[in-house]
Amino acid sequence: MGGNLPHGRTRQGPVKRLTADGAEGFIRANTALSHPPHVPEIVLHLADEAHDLWHRTEEELAGIGLPPPFWAFAWAGGQGLARYVLDHPETVSGKAVLDFASGSGLVAIAAAKAGAGSILAADIDPFAEPACRLNMAANAVTFDVTDKNLVGQTGEWDVVLAGDVFYDREMTGALVPWFEVLAANGTLILVGDPGRSYLPKTRLRECAVYSVPVTRALEDAEIKRTTVWQFS
Repeated sequence: MGGNLPHGRTRQGPVKRLTADGAEGFIRANTALSHPPHVPEIVLHLADEAHDLWHRTEEELAGIGLPPPFWAFAWAGGQGLARYVLDHPETVSGKAVLDFASGSGLVAIAAAKAGAGSILAADIDPFAEPACRLNMAANAVTFDVTDKNLVGQTGEWDVVLAGDVFYDREMTGALVPWFEVLAANGTLILVGDPGRSYLPKTRLRECAVYSVPVTRALEDAEIKRTTVWQFS
């Protein structure tokens, strides 16, 4: 999760486009390598729970040209989805996979470890690509990354993976018709969600349920009941 803003948050102010080296330097300086609790097979550059990176206000971040650091945390939906992919590698093995709203690249890394044939991680956050590249190196995997907004596009994807994307009415309104088209064309769409308010449950079939430890500073509980759904 990265370009998406949960809990109804919006970005404020212009986003400064850093160089790749500058963004990677910022990420290295503000995170540490650690294992998400629900997917310990994977290591990511994550903000420490006690770190002040998130606690800076969005106005302060916007003032220095930075969007909120969604890429710096392992969100519950992403952890649940990554767990499902690792436990069910046949879901992605040998297939063309899109990790939509990839953020840190957690789900894309899980897909790579599960043997996906090709992977595209997509996120509009300018820090997501450098975060993904650092996390690829840490996990000895590779995949493609784009900062293009792919909503509405029909690529040659066998599987679309989306964690924590139904966080507000506008985003859900954009994703549901896109997912409908993809599903009608035979694409398997799996969604990881910890009970976000705008989850379109009537379009979803439950695949698995997990209890995922999360950062209390960002969520309303230390453990989030997280479901992996198939969109249909």
